Amino acid sequence: MLVATGFSELLKGGDPRSLGRIAEVIEAVLADRSRCRELFECLFSDDETVRMRAADGLEKVAARRPDMIEPFTPELLGPVAEIAQPSVQWHLAEILGEISLSAADRRRATRILKRNLESSEDWIVIGDTMQTLTGFAESDAGLRAWLLPALRRHRDSGRKAVAKRAQKCLTRLG
Repeated sequence: MLVATGFSELLKGGDPRSLGRIAEVIEAVLADRSRCRELFECLFSDDETVRMRAADGLEKVAARRPDMIEPFTPELLGPVAEIAQPSVQWHLAEILGEISLSAADRRRATRILKRNLESSEDWIVIGDTMQTLTGFAESDAGLRAWLLPALRRHRDSGRKAVAKRAQKCLTRLG
């Protein structure tokens, strides 16, 4: 049980490319929703590895229980969206694709994702952002009109993962 140890401590250290003890943290949050705020606050850690693992954990919670993440929507679309770390940006794209958003929040999310798609050089940010925007574009003709040319540009990317994901998104949109 992870009662005595704070999540931030559990998410520190080890290989920064690994997920460390995030599976334990996710299970603790799913077992006690009051701990979701503690995990969310880890996004603002001074430690880049803690931020990455926290974002991953929140995305995994959102996939299983979006209702637990939805109360954080204003912060996701505010200060979290301003975190310039690619691993936070790609998990944010995934989270925004999982949770329910009001029409106004969907517009804000779309602006954030469009900005990230246009400015990021990170192939995972680009891929996850294209995927979430594609989901949004299925019910938004204006976004679809903007996204199709962007997807075509990325389909021609020299990065195979980006090109493949762009093609999948184009196929999904018909």
